[in-house]
Amino acid sequence: MSNYQTYVHTENFLLECGDSIKDLKIAYHTYGTFDPKKNNVIWVCHALTANSDVFDWWGGVFGEDDLFNSKDHFIVCANIIGSHYGSSGPLNYPTAEQPSLDNFPLVTPRDFARAHENLREYIGVQRIHLLIGASLGGQQALEWSIEAPSIIDNLVLIATNARHSAFGIAFNESQRLAIKSDQSFGNGNKDGGRNGLVTARSIAMLSYRSYEGYAQTQTDVELNKIDDFRAQSYQKYQGEKLANRFNAYSYVTLSKAMDAHNVGRNRPAIEIALQQITARTLVIGIETDILFPISEQEFLVNNIPNAQFGKIYSIFGHDGFLVENKQLTNLISDFLLRENKN
Repeated sequence: MSNYQTYVHTENFLLECGDSIKDLKIAYHTYGTFDPKKNNVIWVCHALTANSDVFDWWGGVFGEDDLFNSKDHFIVCANIIGSHYGSSGPLNYPTAEQPSLDNFPLVTPRDFARAHENLREYIGVQRIHLLIGASLGGQQALEWSIEAPSIIDNLVLIATNARHSAFGIAFNESQRLAIKSDQSFGNGNKDGGRNGLVTARSIAMLSYRSYEGYAQTQTDVELNKIDDFRAQSYQKYQGEKLANRFNAYSYVTLSKAMDAHNVGRNRPAIEIALQQITARTLVIGIETDILFPISEQEFLVNNIPNAQFGKIYSIFGHDGFLVENKQLTNLISDFLLRENKN
């Protein structure tokens, strides 16, 4: 069903920060059969701690019985630079024996887009029928759509923004402070920062969810409790869950990449940058999202030519894009149906 591969960019890959990565590795999954004669390529830009196996983490939208399947589409999802899941990152660059860890260079969503543009050319994809991304993935998709507008037909941006907000940066810095307060972080320790990562993820959950979501799912039935509340256990569980599958160095790297997101950087203005997008665009916001509030998606709609807006409701806040699959599927299906009618 899926095909996992690694692409190596043999030339030095120049980053926005001025550093470069030698022999950049990009891990990626493909689903379905690539036929250059068919305009059926779906390219997914994943979020902060996800991997390239989109069928694994976005079921209900991507899967054999879902809207995007390998029977009707050729689907590509590539792991971003700095991540934990196969691409060049803090634990394997320059080598796994001598990794850079906390000295891995600063990367940005624009770097992700440029790296995956090289991958697109390597695979031989001439056009992307639909580019889709949420959160950090949406930031990457925006950058790619600005830099290479002629190769993208349709664009779906979910719970993302044109420039990362001061509020979002503050949340990310609080998480990094938690990681760096763990004395095991750095100093050549490959397993360093684990306890800090547990705390960081607990902080992040507060920005990913909503008051109503916690009230409905984590309120204790027992009225006489004075300690050991359900919400406490939930925060610890979420922290441990991430720490068991991710690493603190990648988390710091990618959270800083999100902070660096600004489509107006080294361009005349944010609004002018967004006006370079030529793809048919659907922007989807989540009504209860405090990390990427609806106002940020409305800004995108107002500045991307002929963009359309869709809204979903979820008690799960920002994480609603991973949960409300029926609402997402309906919005995206209607968007693509309108393309066919035109």
